Amino acid sequence: MGGDTARVTAGGARILLIEDNRFLRRACEIGLTARGFSVTSAVDGRDGVERAMAERPDLILLDLVMPRMNGLEALRALRQAEETRQIPVLVVSNSPREQFFDEVTRLGAVGYLVKADLRLDDLANHITGVLGAASLGEPGKKGTS
Repeated sequence: MGGDTARVTAGGARILLIEDNRFLRRACEIGLTARGFSVTSAVDGRDGVERAMAERPDLILLDLVMPRMNGLEALRALRQAEETRQIPVLVVSNSPREQFFDEVTRLGAVGYLVKADLRLDDLANHITGVLGAASLGEPGKKGTS
């Protein structure tokens, strides 16, 4: 597995953050932990898929543009594996939404958020909404194969 990773425990839902930008990764770890989430981070898609298989988080936050394995490749791998197929994946990227939205939706992502337009409170609210819908078994709220 990759090098610069962190495990932060806060007693709440378990979130896997797959993000190569160290500053953004750390800001999300701190912000989401302060809001009661338990955050595990991965530095690229390959590291993220490995961590998802091993730790089975409640939700995955996934960047698209990363080294070693990009977000689309990681999403495909997560959807193909029985262990991670049903974990909700929320794409959080600065890539234009129009460029990837159809593909990530087809692959079962539950949402696509643009980082430049996002505040940590909004991200936390989105996560809470996705997890609440997933726990109720609402269609389309958990990733499918």
